[in-house]
Amino acid sequence: MPPPPPPLLVVLTGPTGSGKSDLALQLVQRLAGRVPVEIVSVDSAQVYRSMDIGTAKPARAIRDRVPHHLIDIRDPAEAYSAGDFVREAQATIATIHARGALPLLVGGTMLYLRALREGLAVLPAASAEVRREIDARAAASGWAVLHAELRRVDPEAAARIAPQDAQRIQRALEVHRLTGTALSHWHQRTPGLRASYRWLRYALWPASRAQMRVELEQRFAAMMRAGLLDEVQRLHARGDLTPLHPAIRAVGYRQLWQYCARELSLEAASAAAVNATAQLAKRQLTWLRRDAEIRRLATGDVGVSAGMATEILAAVGA
Repeated sequence: MPPPPPPLLVVLTGPTGSGKSDLALQLVQRLAGRVPVEIVSVDSAQVYRSMDIGTAKPARAIRDRVPHHLIDIRDPAEAYSAGDFVREAQATIATIHARGALPLLVGGTMLYLRALREGLAVLPAASAEVRREIDARAAASGWAVLHAELRRVDPEAAARIAPQDAQRIQRALEVHRLTGTALSHWHQRTPGLRASYRWLRYALWPASRAQMRVELEQRFAAMMRAGLLDEVQRLHARGDLTPLHPAIRAVGYRQLWQYCARELSLEAASAAAVNATAQLAKRQLTWLRRDAEIRRLATGDVGVSAGMATEILAAVGA
């Protein structure tokens, strides 16, 4: 007899604010009674507790109704890496399959998705000393100068990392400093899980950049009305967090933190937050354009969840 096929894994991604969470819940509802679904978050900011509004975290009532994983698993003072995600996502996916349920990966942290599918090297641990040196140079010269340095030592990584993405520039330079080997070369050394699953991968796609920008502005305004500023002020008042913590570097939080630190007016911080969110969405779309195998779905198409459900049911033989 032929061996059984690999287990199914479904991915729903797309730029920030494209409606991934809402579509995922619609899909869960359509599959109810035929295929039990559990959602695995692929979001580098939703892992942090006390960061709910700005990360568009699903409400507690929704998470009580539909199992969600890898949400609220770290304090904002803790780091969380792509390696952490791969390790914890693999274990979570295995337990979901063991329960006879279908894992649905939902989120827009493209590095995490690529690391899970294509592999991630066992990189050296972070060095506080090296990071302090890199941060000091950035404070003196700007991250654009350090990005130019990255282009010299690791052109492939620099092509993937935006000049303003301080966290990833820092890590790439840190790895090169500690090992003498480019980060992109490390990533080529370890296999991913591409062959371990049958993959159904979907990406929500906006109708236009202009429309996406309008929707992101509306989304940020709604977050502010829901209490985002209060959320950031509570984090700022803790006293143990700084803009160097990965949690505070999340878009929206980083800019409002500057308001709390009296570095920007609220109007300027809000405008900067919207701009940063739009830049993030642009980078996410750039990642997705390079993936010729992912299935694009039009945002706002009322028939999207029905089509996805039909394909999933066919894949599981239900």
